[in-house]
Amino acid sequence: MITGKTRLYAIIADPISHVRTPEVFNELFSLNCCDAVLVPIQVAPEGLEAVLTAFRTMKNLGGFVTTVPHKTAVAALCDELGDAGRAIGAVNAVRREADGRLIGNMFDGAGFVAGLRSQGYDPAGRRALLIGAGGAAAAIAFALAEAGVASLTVANRTRSKAEEIAVRIAKYFPARPIMVGNADPTDHDLVINATSLGLRADDPLPIDATMLTPAMTVAEIIMKPETTPLLAAAKARGCTIHYGRHMLDEQVRLIADFIGATGS
Repeated sequence: MITGKTRLYAIIADPISHVRTPEVFNELFSLNCCDAVLVPIQVAPEGLEAVLTAFRTMKNLGGFVTTVPHKTAVAALCDELGDAGRAIGAVNAVRREADGRLIGNMFDGAGFVAGLRSQGYDPAGRRALLIGAGGAAAAIAFALAEAGVASLTVANRTRSKAEEIAVRIAKYFPARPIMVGNADPTDHDLVINATSLGLRADDPLPIDATMLTPAMTVAEIIMKPETTPLLAAAKARGCTIHYGRHMLDEQVRLIADFIGATGS
């Protein structure tokens, strides 16, 4: 039951109707007997700054989650960013401090790496191929470098976007071999699809599946369908497959800790 003592959290997006975050967090609050609620708020880009100004004044607001199209704009409006948010230039969670300051960070990558580890796979020392160069891919690249991969190859249809990610991540991890290449899984241990290819049944595969070998682990960030065409092809080739849902499960826990949404 919501009372005058209930701690408030929010997710902002535009549109908002598709988000699953309220269900996930409110179930977490219930399981943890936490007197808190997370509500969806639809915010158009032109109203974003005004909303964040209002958030600063709300003393019972613990923080908020942000998604498309606000991740980059919110980062620019925060008072402070964590390492991942600063490196990527985008955030998906913001904590409100008692004095109204907003502290943001990005958890897409950390959630992905935590998801791998939750399934018994440590990326440290692995040769990783990351396909895609969007915001999620950039966050995953940072987290893989931070986790200690032996090497990271970023591949994207528009090569300049892959180069931008490689340059940004290399600034934080200069000793880590970070390269731009093609979507060729040869000589890689871990292959990650961070593109939207696979959301529809008629999408082409992001890589040539005949080049996959049983020693490889193939991972998705897509959650629906659970078994994408790439994962199905990889399983048929004898690869270990890793589902997109693991990234979400772990990311929720990390965000909840960051915004203080795990207390009673």
